[in-house]
Amino acid sequence: MIDDLKVTVGGSLKDDLMAFRSAWERAERGEPVQPERVLAFESWEGLASVMTGERHRLLRHLHAQPEPSVSALARHLGRHLRRVQEDIRVLENAGLVDRSQGMVRAAADRISVGIEL
Repeated sequence: MIDDLKVTVGGSLKDDLMAFRSAWERAERGEPVQPERVLAFESWEGLASVMTGERHRLLRHLHAQPEPSVSALARHLGRHLRRVQEDIRVLENAGLVDRSQGMVRAAADRISVGIEL
């Protein structure tokens, strides 16, 4: 699990390339470069399609209490298994859920969101 996941909304490819170049130059100078995990969305709608209220609730539960299976998670949340399976699929594809070592858990301790205007 990582400590912090940075989510950006509305940034440009130019911004991403500038951040990459800055990290590369620091590494070439021998300066420490902390790996940063960033999940970027082109628009608010893109983020909203992934992070719904129920998915946020699901992530908070998994952060506090990892579950041995998606069906156990659905039972604990009092939700239909099929809906929870779909939520887990979307969150896992986005890198927000980790299913390894026989457990389902949140992939980060904290999610920080920055929105470019």
